[in-house]
Amino acid sequence: MKKFINNPENLTVELLQGLEMTFSNKVKIIKDKIVARVTPKDPNKVAIVTLGGAGHEPALSGYVGEGMLDYSVVGDIFAAPGAPKVFEALKLADRPAGVLLVVLNHEGDVMAANMAIEMAKREGINVKMLLTHEDISAGLSADVKDRRGLAGCVPVYKLAGAAAEMGLPLEEVYQVADRFNQQMATLAVAMSNATHPQSGMKIGDLADDEMEIGMGQHGEGGGGRMKLQTADDTANIMMSQLCKAIDVKPGDHLMLMVNGSGATTLMEMLIVSRACHLALEDKQVTVARSKVEEVLTVQEMAGFQMCIGKFDSQTLLLWDQPCNTPYWTQQ
Repeated sequence: MKKFINNPENLTVELLQGLEMTFSNKVKIIKDKIVARVTPKDPNKVAIVTLGGAGHEPALSGYVGEGMLDYSVVGDIFAAPGAPKVFEALKLADRPAGVLLVVLNHEGDVMAANMAIEMAKREGINVKMLLTHEDISAGLSADVKDRRGLAGCVPVYKLAGAAAEMGLPLEEVYQVADRFNQQMATLAVAMSNATHPQSGMKIGDLADDEMEIGMGQHGEGGGGRMKLQTADDTANIMMSQLCKAIDVKPGDHLMLMVNGSGATTLMEMLIVSRACHLALEDKQVTVARSKVEEVLTVQEMAGFQMCIGKFDSQTLLLWDQPCNTPYWTQQ
């Protein structure tokens, strides 16, 4: 492992300090590992909170700011934060309009979120939880409870944050975000593994001439190991499964996101995006909005996550609303 770090035990604290120093006009660190907006939202508007382990930058904390998240609760590398820290964030977010807690479907995150919500409700905090579970690697027939949350959480932050900024009540903010969440699918592919930045241990064992479709957020196997394919062939294999997962039909308007996993060049991602656009054009589907960049990474893993979601008139309007965060600014 070769990384520009200091004491491995201080990784999370130092990266958050770097985020705060770099974007001091947008975010600040509160109570150790809670990232908050510098300029708080009107308390009569719903607050959006999330949680998750560090090591996936820019997600999750890079999307704290106007039009997206109000608070992000950060765990250690690849580890969920404890329930008490999540509860602290919910108390900070508490307001008359209520709080939406967006949680990726990973066991530690869900456990911490459920415990924190129980504590919050005993305190009289009005909070709802939305669970993102758009990874289809478990198979199209799998129960949604068995599907992991991947990079699709970020579009959900965008839509929920925009709805909250517009002043929609908590129930409507939840409904808008969940409607998109239920019509979204993600599939990841990797062709080389990451290392854990604290221990240096390699995550996974892909051979040089192999790739794996269905790879998880931390290098977990996905059951789709095969010889390395071209960009077009890889994109077509993945797009076919994604379109089937959300029943894409001619005339649909989609969001397309190609998210780099950490060691994939923009050149490669744009070539993949080209293949996706052509495949969807053949299906008479419109790519209404697209995003090609590193959104949620896995250290130096080489690969990408492909995510699609169905827009309706309301979610497309919300997507185009302004936001101002460290890693997503839209006028």
